[in-house]
Amino acid sequence: MSKPKRIIRLAAVKERTGLSRSTIYAKMASNEFPKPVKITGKAVGWVEDEVDQHNESLVAARDGATA
Repeated sequence: MSKPKRIIRLAAVKERTGLSRSTIYAKMASNEFPKPVKITGKAVGWVEDEVDQHNESLVAARDGATA
């Protein structure tokens, strides 16, 4: 059985990426950052693994590797 996906809220995404709220939303609009999932009527969160993969791809790009 696979491990359930963990959803993290904006504060955790900001902490993990070092990006501001406005930058996260701007990057989402240009398909450069994972889109959130709806948790409740007004609340959203991001799949933790997708945020981690995004960070890893930035490091890989810096190091000249393909992500």
